[in-house]
Amino acid sequence: MNEGIEDIIIKFLTKEANIDELQKLELWLSNSENEALFNEYIKTNATLNISVGRYDKKKAKATILKQIRKEKFTWYGSGNIRVVKYAAAILFGIVAFNYFYQGSDNIVNESVDGTVTKTEIEIRPGTDKATLLLEDGSKVELEKGQTYQTKKIKSSGKELVYTKDVSTKEIKYNYLTIPRGGQFLLKLTDGTKVWLNSETQLKYPVSFVQGRPRTVELIYGEAYFEVTPSSENNGAKFQVINHTHKVEVIGTEFNIKAYRDEKSIYSTLVEGKIDVMNHSSKKSLIPGQQSNFNIENNSISIANVDVESVTSWRQGLFVFKEKPLKDIMRVLSRWYDVDVVFEDKKLETLKFRGVVSKDQEIEQIMSIIKSTVIKDYEIKGKTIILR
Repeated sequence: MNEGIEDIIIKFLTKEANIDELQKLELWLSNSENEALFNEYIKTNATLNISVGRYDKKKAKATILKQIRKEKFTWYGSGNIRVVKYAAAILFGIVAFNYFYQGSDNIVNESVDGTVTKTEIEIRPGTDKATLLLEDGSKVELEKGQTYQTKKIKSSGKELVYTKDVSTKEIKYNYLTIPRGGQFLLKLTDGTKVWLNSETQLKYPVSFVQGRPRTVELIYGEAYFEVTPSSENNGAKFQVINHTHKVEVIGTEFNIKAYRDEKSIYSTLVEGKIDVMNHSSKKSLIPGQQSNFNIENNSISIANVDVESVTSWRQGLFVFKEKPLKDIMRVLSRWYDVDVVFEDKKLETLKFRGVVSKDQEIEQIMSIIKSTVIKDYEIKGKTIILR
């Protein structure tokens, strides 16, 4: 498949395609040979039952063409070509015609030699859950479907919301910890929203104090920040610190990844402007850029990145674009709360490209990976072994 058209398909699936690209995709799909390539691409990179392969290609094509025409009609009008923003569910609208087969409640994997491996331990996708540590030292478990409320705090089981207290003179801190296999949304007293990914811990004030910077600490993990402007907070800047690394914000959207098992801290700017700094240097980012703070040598570098791929976790997707298998399995291990073993270390550097949903079973995602980059895998308890 032509790399250019493959990029357009990826853009369609990840909500990045513009009108011109949609027209190119529609024209390309009018060729029967290209249609076959498209079917194979979707089957390999987007369908979630590749081991069965039951998949209505005609309906899939009709769905994508219908959506293309719908978006073209919707966004033409004022003379300006606007970027098309698709709902994340479009990806799975395309593959909604697949039929899954499960012979039992246990996960089943058919390996290359025809043998079947089962695991009695159920590995489920992550869900909304967190542990809240209050200023008095008490802990509260927050889970999907359960509510929690005090005078200043309210949780629906999916998000935690703090009520603003303008009389606050002394800063008191809470900690929100997201376990492996979890995620949660936090709304601070200034209106800032923070989406927390799996295996993440954030320290933050119960209420910000007027006249002081709005400072939170990402102790470890990954978080997406939608920060209220300084102009709405008496000029107070917003700061995120992690050890010797600091991000200073006026009002913007950005993503920070600072996992303990990685050697760098990555800050990716979506909108606005941020300054990234350590003890000796300071660099400014513009939208579409990512800073790489190397923990070992204390250096900061900046590069242009695909923002949609970096932040796709917040939209319920895994978007991998030529990512090493080691990095991909690290992401999956956090979301599904599993350990990963590479029997062949050479597999760690193999590249994979695809888009899958965070709602899918790990077995289905592993089947996709198996079909493209590895010979076999096995699930033993909560450990995935790649061969």
